Amino acid sequence: MADNANPGDSTQFTRDYFDSILVEMRHIDSVLPSTKLELYGETFSTPVMLAALSHLQSCHPEGMVEAARGIKAADAVMWAGMGDDAELEAITATGARTIKIIKPYADNKDIFKKIEHAEKCGCIAVGMDVDHAFNRKGNYDVIHDLKMRPKSLDEIREFVKATKLPFIIKGVLSVHDTYKCLDAGVRGIVVSHHHGHIDYALPPLYILPAIAKIVRKQISIFVDCSIDRGMDAFKALALGADAVSAGRIIMEPLRAEGAEGVRKTIVGMTEELAGAMAATNSPDIRHIDPSVLWLP
Repeated sequence: MADNANPGDSTQFTRDYFDSILVEMRHIDSVLPSTKLELYGETFSTPVMLAALSHLQSCHPEGMVEAARGIKAADAVMWAGMGDDAELEAITATGARTIKIIKPYADNKDIFKKIEHAEKCGCIAVGMDVDHAFNRKGNYDVIHDLKMRPKSLDEIREFVKATKLPFIIKGVLSVHDTYKCLDAGVRGIVVSHHHGHIDYALPPLYILPAIAKIVRKQISIFVDCSIDRGMDAFKALALGADAVSAGRIIMEPLRAEGAEGVRKTIVGMTEELAGAMAATNSPDIRHIDPSVLWLP
């Protein structure tokens, strides 16, 4: 149940929903599982990725760059949120294969410049964080003095056409927006409420099966929000996700041990995922039978 201090706490609802899903065991005929992820023509050791975080200097002097070193060491996918061009260049210079997420800036010229820069940096994909167009008071959002605006379907189509990279929309939490993303030609969506951008938001795993049914493997589906352990990843993959993003769970390890803390966190979550797969006769991340889950 949500915290009494805020009965509409979306983050708590999400955590509670994760914890309400139970898992049955299937040991007969089970095999050694593979957690290998194939994404946009590249192969990684795990479907547990780093979320599109930003401004991590409070956790480590080199913030996102140090986190990227840990992600590279874990052979995982790095996502980068808001940050200047120099930071993205430093992130990709670590060798971490990176997806750049761009805010919905009011001036589309800024967006096209960021897309072009992501290409030059060798990112494997680029996308937009559409759920940051408004603040919680219903006004246009302003982040670090930068103005945001909502984007139309036609504008998203133009962003998709502006790059050779797969384009991803982050902040999808409805069947409605899923259809629009497919219409726009995006190559991936992130099912997310952005750590409780509104109260009473659906837990991503609650809406995920409906979204996966529409997508039918046409594009990649990612999930974030409260991915804190390997079992969370297992449940998301079983319900239709291709990969998941861990966010706040890496902050304390980054603060305590830098890149090694990030690496150990991702590896530990992947090991727990593999353990759940082995106990449910799930041979790889694309073949987890959703019927092993008992939903509330």
